[in-house]
Amino acid sequence: MARRLLTLPAALLLALSLGQSPASAATFTNPVKAVKGADPWITYHDGNYYLVTTSWSSVITMRRSATLAGLATAPSVQVWQGDAASRCCNIWAPELHYSGGHWYLYYVAGQNVSDYVPTQRTYVLESAGADPTGPYTYKSRLNSAWMLDPTVASVNGSLYLFGSASGGGTQNIVAARMSNPYTVSGSFSTISTPVHSWEKSGSPVNEGPEILQRNGRTYLVYSASGCWTADYKLGQLALTGPDPLAASSWTKKTTPVFQRNDAAGVYGPGHNGFFTSPDGTESWIVYHANDSASEGCDNGRTTRAQKFTWNADGSPNLGTPVAPGAALPGPSGEPSSAATAYTLTNRNSGKCLGVEGSSTADGADVRQYTCGGGNNLKWRVQDQGDDTSRLVNVASGKVLDTADCSSADGADLRQWSWLDNTCQRFRFVVTDGGFVRVVNQAVGKVADVADCSTADGADVRQWTWLGNTCQQWRLTPA
Repeated sequence: MARRLLTLPAALLLALSLGQSPASAATFTNPVKAVKGADPWITYHDGNYYLVTTSWSSVITMRRSATLAGLATAPSVQVWQGDAASRCCNIWAPELHYSGGHWYLYYVAGQNVSDYVPTQRTYVLESAGADPTGPYTYKSRLNSAWMLDPTVASVNGSLYLFGSASGGGTQNIVAARMSNPYTVSGSFSTISTPVHSWEKSGSPVNEGPEILQRNGRTYLVYSASGCWTADYKLGQLALTGPDPLAASSWTKKTTPVFQRNDAAGVYGPGHNGFFTSPDGTESWIVYHANDSASEGCDNGRTTRAQKFTWNADGSPNLGTPVAPGAALPGPSGEPSSAATAYTLTNRNSGKCLGVEGSSTADGADVRQYTCGGGNNLKWRVQDQGDDTSRLVNVASGKVLDTADCSSADGADLRQWSWLDNTCQRFRFVVTDGGFVRVVNQAVGKVADVADCSTADGADVRQWTWLGNTCQQWRLTPA
């Protein structure tokens, strides 16, 4: 399930043989996700990045973009909501892995909405097909005791689950063999405990394991020390023995491999993931960090990314965290520009959500129109930090709004000045085939084309969810 990194010379030789030059990527700045940015994971698949992070709520949301820069303004789409009391709440550390024609979403959830409760366990979801956004169904629980930060990888031809669990007064890295992506087939063993002083700031912690493989060698990069401290950082194990379940098969580097950079204003960098550039020539790390030493282990942490290199001995050189706000070249092979606005296309009619007559007035109606280049058909999607977004019309700067905050079927959708109420907040919930329903946060009703019309100018209103195509929309970069 781990992907090999294409070496730079091989990729360049391929490009040159085809008469191509390395693509010029869109410039980006950190953070790439400024709200709910903790514990990030990025996967690149079929022309898009997919980003998931800790929600601290009962849902998992996902962002998709063709560029790293575009993730900053991409819609957060809900792909899962806790479906049982035993796993309802406080979702942390989701990761996305592909195997056998399906995507598997690994995550941590508990029975309580409060922070850091002992009911947190690890779970896995399975996608219906090959679309990373799902839809997903619950597959299984992967452990019986408290465990955080699940990840999976194939090592020496066998599949393993890695995580973080308590034992002996410390928080440790553990591993177990799997018979398939949703079944643990052996007992957990401890492969790393905090032994160095830099692993014990605030508390003795090893967590957030991530496997990194290149040229036949396997490394495990993990987070060390208390996540609430500015000294949260990354350490590294190298697999030097035959058995990934034996602590003796792993050699721990005696110094951190990625840590705070006070000069750049980066504190507590950790809980990372790895991905490769679209053309396979570059290695990238995604991680979270804080902007000040006093910030803790909460939603103030933001998602950042940067390129890293490899040492002469084959080990990763993660470098130093870069300052937020600095313009950086995006991963090689990306498109040269990033989307900042989106259209919403109705699944039934193929027409786009827009403001009538390009009006800038409060109360102007929202209807469907033939899709085109008009700014009245374009929307900026702005994350509100509570699993909802506001939709800002590009032409007017006004937001999508439910008339009079009505809860009735048939209530009009219109534009209005931002009032910061739940009638103006919406959730995008995955249906299937890449479509979503647009759900009003105040009443739970969805954007619906009146009478399933296919005509230009047909009204868009709110209605109870019926599951039909007139209530489903595709978000597309404008």
